[in-house]
Amino acid sequence: MIFDTHLHLIDLSALRYPWLSGVPALNRDFSHDDYAIQARRAGIEGALHMEVDVDPADIEAETGHVKALSQQKDSLLRGAIASCRPEEPSFAAYLEAQRADSFVKGFRRVLHVMPDELSEGALFRESIKRLAGTGLTFDLVVLPHQIPKAIALADLAPDVQFVLDHCGVPDIKGSDQHPWREHMAEIARRPNVTAKVSGVVAYADAGSWTVETLRPYVEHTINYFGWDRVVWGSDWPVCTLGGGLATWVAATHTLLGGASADEREKLLSGNAKRLWSL
Repeated sequence: MIFDTHLHLIDLSALRYPWLSGVPALNRDFSHDDYAIQARRAGIEGALHMEVDVDPADIEAETGHVKALSQQKDSLLRGAIASCRPEEPSFAAYLEAQRADSFVKGFRRVLHVMPDELSEGALFRESIKRLAGTGLTFDLVVLPHQIPKAIALADLAPDVQFVLDHCGVPDIKGSDQHPWREHMAEIARRPNVTAKVSGVVAYADAGSWTVETLRPYVEHTINYFGWDRVVWGSDWPVCTLGGGLATWVAATHTLLGGASADEREKLLSGNAKRLWSL
């Protein structure tokens, strides 16, 4: 069975998503019920909701909305990675409020579409350090040239558990592996960083990618992080841009064809359950 650590749900009637206007293929509702049908067919037993960069005014509403969905019968939702703004003075109070909710398992602040300087601010860094000892993780979504910024955060807060999304967002469509390869090898040296094998189908050419297109990027990630520090994510519905959920699950199983049963279990579910105490 698979545990999905990176599920996005979109409900245009409940929340505002400013960035979706620039991505017409995703600018519609993607519901839990639609996901659940596909997920169960693919062997997915549970999921963490990943924040969808909603309007800042809707951040807490998003978590509440997803939590309500998790309480419905037969829901696959087991927790949420909530949005946050570590660069704002209100973060400390926000963190304390979220710590009281066991449904919240961690946080993410989208960085790959933001200026590099954002994560270098003193307040941002102090906010990240506040996560130490809370048991809450921080997801990093950065472009290859920004991985050194992620390394700096991991070094600054060695007692905080970070999760690097989407294999470090390599440019698979452009067949570009440098400096991504070198940066991935370097960030993997930080024991407080786990890599998420997710998102890669959306970075490949939708009309022509094969398993062998993805293999160098996925295997490089696993080789450097090791089987104890990798988790799996669907990145649904973003994965629909590269073939869909069933296609990504099938590709994953093929990519893991040479792995042992223990190694597959760690990547597909075991590490996630341990990391987030699920």
